[in-house]
Amino acid sequence: MKDSTLLQYIKKVLENMPADWLQLTTHQLDIYNEQLAKTQFIEQFEHLYTTHNATPETLNELPTAFDYIRLGHPLSCVLEWVIAKKQGLSSENVISFSSKTIPILAILRKNLLDNKRTQILYTGELPDFFDIEVIQQVYGYTYDLQKVENTSTIPEYDGSTVYISQENTIFNIELPSTIDFYISLDRDLGSILVVNGEYNKSYISEIQHVRRRETIAMTPINCYIALNTLIHPDFKTPTSTTEVHKTQVLDAIATITGAQTEAIVGSSGLSIQYAIMMGLVHHALDNHKGKAIKFVVPPNCYGGTNDQARRVAAVIDEVEIVDLPVDGGNDMVQSIDTVLDTIAKEDAIPYIIAEIPTNPRVEVPDLIRLKEILSTPRKTAAGATAIDPVFILDQTFCPNVHFLGEGEILSTMRAISYASGSKFPSGGKCTAGYCVGNKKATALMDTIGMHLRLCDNEATALQYEILATQLPSMNQRIHDAYKNTREFVTFINDTLPEAKINFVSEELASHGFTPSVFSLDLPTKGTTHEERESYKRALNHTLIQLMITEIPDESKYCVSYGQLKGCYWTIPATSTQGTTKEGDKDYIARVALSPDMDLELHKKVFLQFVEKI
Repeated sequence: MKDSTLLQYIKKVLENMPADWLQLTTHQLDIYNEQLAKTQFIEQFEHLYTTHNATPETLNELPTAFDYIRLGHPLSCVLEWVIAKKQGLSSENVISFSSKTIPILAILRKNLLDNKRTQILYTGELPDFFDIEVIQQVYGYTYDLQKVENTSTIPEYDGSTVYISQENTIFNIELPSTIDFYISLDRDLGSILVVNGEYNKSYISEIQHVRRRETIAMTPINCYIALNTLIHPDFKTPTSTTEVHKTQVLDAIATITGAQTEAIVGSSGLSIQYAIMMGLVHHALDNHKGKAIKFVVPPNCYGGTNDQARRVAAVIDEVEIVDLPVDGGNDMVQSIDTVLDTIAKEDAIPYIIAEIPTNPRVEVPDLIRLKEILSTPRKTAAGATAIDPVFILDQTFCPNVHFLGEGEILSTMRAISYASGSKFPSGGKCTAGYCVGNKKATALMDTIGMHLRLCDNEATALQYEILATQLPSMNQRIHDAYKNTREFVTFINDTLPEAKINFVSEELASHGFTPSVFSLDLPTKGTTHEERESYKRALNHTLIQLMITEIPDESKYCVSYGQLKGCYWTIPATSTQGTTKEGDKDYIARVALSPDMDLELHKKVFLQFVEKI
């Protein structure tokens, strides 16, 4: 295969690709097979390449590559495929990252768990983000670091050899057999990791999972820029006004949250959560040496939160996970009280991660009691004063509620709040997330920010630009979407009263809790639990299939929330709770409405569903 043929084909692809390849943040699950993530897209794309077919129609018919854009997307798959073609490798051996640090940490993580040595080689100067001491002492990763002249001067080594390249282009890759992992860095675009050799194939899924949980893939626009620089050597990268947009974003978040610490903005909600977790671990190791670190996490919360927390615990000896029952008959406040008593007696450090409202049951705890429980002084088994908790609040469902400002409900104890940016903050236009702290968490925020920078997970230039545009209208969009949701919930209650709907009360809404998502527990039939559960699960799919078929331009089978338009349906147990323990999963329908949709048409189709059952 000649490079010219490849480049000509990619040129046509970039000219004819669907606009959504640059604009979507999450994809339709009805055209996605998780077991074939990326591979199904690549196989069909490869067929188009061999038949020289790059028409807009055929590109538009390609299956979804990943269910979330942060995990990967059509342009990241195309970029990885091109690099693999040029190296004579399978495309699964090439993994793109927005971060320049995380690919290194991904290899170090697997080698720590496998008890395998790692040498990291580099030319020139060590990248600015690479903090040797913190990576070793906080993350617990060990490695040998050595400067070399070039790829021909690789020393022999009993373990994995990682080579960091800082060439002018991510496409200039030299891959001798002495290198196991080649990481090509680009200051503005991110990084490319190439897994070399059949004997290293076991790393691929592990590295992919790190990208899934601790960072994001190289963003669509940056993949687009990278591919254009390959085709057009004189391609000019768009100029960025990041600092202007960043200032606008920080000002908007300060206004929206009422928090008195400066916001930290990351490439995704999970990027922010990872910085929070590692920042708190760092603070605990520095200030409470020898004590156990307990992350208290609801077992049925968003699967990414749950999985990431347990992954951190798996590689840091001092960290343990404690389950926090919050929903489905469990009282969050009572559960926190019980857990904090136990952790206090053990003289451990309590970090609590919780969603308000909860997902998917959309429950809000008694906030006055929550404040009392979090503020209650506790004693260790020896009678000493126990370490006070840090409450880490995921308020993605209601980012408009003031929790942390002076005089607010969580202002008197150490508290941090964060939100996923792919939801209301950006209206579904980018994945960037943010976090803020109250006054008492100021010192923690400094450490969290340091870990966000170490992991090179700060929001990208375009993400800042999108947030700067979308954040000012966020609260109005939340208000309008809530009105649609309340009206739809009332309609369902009237037309299908046997269904159980989880949504906030009118009283809670009057206090500012105005989510635009609800969960729907449909009525069922059967003489045994298994029969009733099976019937209900099938009914969920019947409803969703009807909605997306009858209203294809608005109703989507998708996990999205907070979008600018449309209505999104999903089943948490098979989407957001993908890594949650089976017994904690929710086989119910979750529905998310936007401020701009044909509500009357959705009522009409839902009525058709009711008439059929």
